[in-house]
Amino acid sequence: MVIDFHTHCFPEKIAERAVNTLKYSAGGLIPRNDGSISGLLNNMKEDGVDISVVMNIATNPRQQHSVNDFAREQNETEGILAFGSVHPDAEDALCELERIKDMGLKGIKLHPEYQEFYADDEKLIPLYKKASSLGLIVLFHAGCDFGFGTPYHGMPENLVKALKYLDTPVVAAHWGGLTCHEEVLKHLAGLPIYFDTSFSHGIVAKPMIQRIVEKHGTDKLLFGSDSPWHRPCEDKLLIESLDLSDSDKERIYYKNAVELLKI
Repeated sequence: MVIDFHTHCFPEKIAERAVNTLKYSAGGLIPRNDGSISGLLNNMKEDGVDISVVMNIATNPRQQHSVNDFAREQNETEGILAFGSVHPDAEDALCELERIKDMGLKGIKLHPEYQEFYADDEKLIPLYKKASSLGLIVLFHAGCDFGFGTPYHGMPENLVKALKYLDTPVVAAHWGGLTCHEEVLKHLAGLPIYFDTSFSHGIVAKPMIQRIVEKHGTDKLLFGSDSPWHRPCEDKLLIESLDLSDSDKERIYYKNAVELLKI
């Protein structure tokens, strides 16, 4: 069994436009599918993925309601488990967290760059406490983003401070922080936080990933691809190259996610 804990897809009518905009802003990334739910399902079938967790992002305060309605629709598709999102600047963000919970969504995605907040900003404390009280998983985009310049807002030193206010499972994407893995080792590895493995094959050196695994362990690692920007088969190659037992790989590929998602 394989659970891909970090994927994206968009409504059919805007998928092509959304992917083209994102690949341009990120310097010409090559998408592995067209960004639609059907494109994601095709890659899942080809790459042996049983469940994809779709990470939706509210990029402005007005968007969060429609984003979460779309997440609810995504969950009607077999093999798809969608997270919602709230925007920290939305006046009704806390109420929207309650609606997310009522809709049966398992968690939320927060993106410090697209949503323009530092992960350890005190204005996020009410949101973190509300998400914790509802038992919602919180996944952060962590580290750099190819579409943005410095300073980055979700660096490991920001996330470790944010953890003080979060009493719920927290996931730092991209092995804890895209392109800042020395900082991940210094600040986050070994703490009670999950890392997903998304967008790593060909991006992160194998010896660095091995160091993170050795310090963080395998019980807080979640397989992810960042589809459509990587295919699951690509990021599987990195996992398979690591010095891991079969039981460690099973934990990464699906067992940790099954326990976290309670499925």
